[in-house]
Amino acid sequence: MFGKYKRLWGKPQLKNSYDAVIIGGGLHGLATAYFLARSHGLTNIAVIEKRYIGFGGAGRNTAIVRANQRTQENLPLYKEALGLWPILTKELDFNLMFNNCGNLNLAHSEAALKAMRLHVASAQFLGVDSRLVDPKECKELVPVLDISQRPRYPIYGGMYHPPGGTVRHDAVVWGLAKGCAKFGMHIHQNTEVTGIGVENGKIVWVDTSEGKILTPCLLNSAGGYSADISYHLLGVRLPISVLTIQAMVTEPLKPLLHHVISSGGYHVYANQTLKGEIATGSHMDPWPNYTTQTTACYIKHQAEALTELMPCLKALKFMRSWAGLADLTPDMAPIIDGNDPIEGYYINCGWGYFGFKSSAVTGKYVARFMATGECPDILKPFSLRRYKEHRLMGETAATVNYSPNN
Repeated sequence: MFGKYKRLWGKPQLKNSYDAVIIGGGLHGLATAYFLARSHGLTNIAVIEKRYIGFGGAGRNTAIVRANQRTQENLPLYKEALGLWPILTKELDFNLMFNNCGNLNLAHSEAALKAMRLHVASAQFLGVDSRLVDPKECKELVPVLDISQRPRYPIYGGMYHPPGGTVRHDAVVWGLAKGCAKFGMHIHQNTEVTGIGVENGKIVWVDTSEGKILTPCLLNSAGGYSADISYHLLGVRLPISVLTIQAMVTEPLKPLLHHVISSGGYHVYANQTLKGEIATGSHMDPWPNYTTQTTACYIKHQAEALTELMPCLKALKFMRSWAGLADLTPDMAPIIDGNDPIEGYYINCGWGYFGFKSSAVTGKYVARFMATGECPDILKPFSLRRYKEHRLMGETAATVNYSPNN
């Protein structure tokens, strides 16, 4: 019965050597592999995944995409990322379920509105569609919002970002894996990287649970496990803390939430999926850990926050919950670097909870970096060296006392 159906990607034999090895079968690793072939003709590539494709953060998120970041370094990257989803849907011949429904960030104080004005000004200056809206306009966008003085944190207004929306995260994983396989790349699931060989300051080989691979080029794109791999296998420290981030979905409803909404005051964000569920997430757990378990505390928090903002949801039941790992840097910006301090060693990690939004476009530019050895200008601000030189990004306030050489 199922004989006529083909797997989207096969189960290849591990070769003795590859032109490049990518650690991590998530969105960033797969996107980089895809663009190495698509844009640079490099197909002798191995993607090594300890579990299965999309096991980590790729399969444990709420699928929101947007480009209303804060800084001039981030805004162009995320703007281009939003434009890539329809292009990839066509190229991969795979429905990524991009839903351009818009994003509404709520403000609950005059100070929050003031901060949003800066966000909006920065976005508009760089050509990103973003605008301030008052409480009445928030209600027009999301009629179920309570804009009265009843909530603990009343709504003072918001920031509306029409180009934002959602993309089906597992569809992106499957589509990219399909694209990689079409180019003849090897995806090795249930394969663990156990060692990395360096000679004369250069990457030479990678040891795996399935055998040794000779390669001159290695990308560490293992999400929450990137820092552990970098330090224990290469001795390169990364200023990353790993925190759990939790999410859950309700039982399905008729359409009532037509935009993604988020609230910094309540630490909650939500959207209605194509199946009618309300998918909702919160801020990260405040302590470093590697657990992917959910807690009663966060389930209670989500229920209280959602019903404060949208009282009509009070009778809903949560149907399932999940958690993922966020690799958080001190300035909430990623680390993208290469050939420093080891030639042939590239890093793409530290995305916190922004990694899904940026995965396709970052893969495009990291692939160029690996293929040419020259870092594209759009990625240069994200180098690891910025911590040593005290050039922290302005995406969020942070202080750090860290040197990569310590």
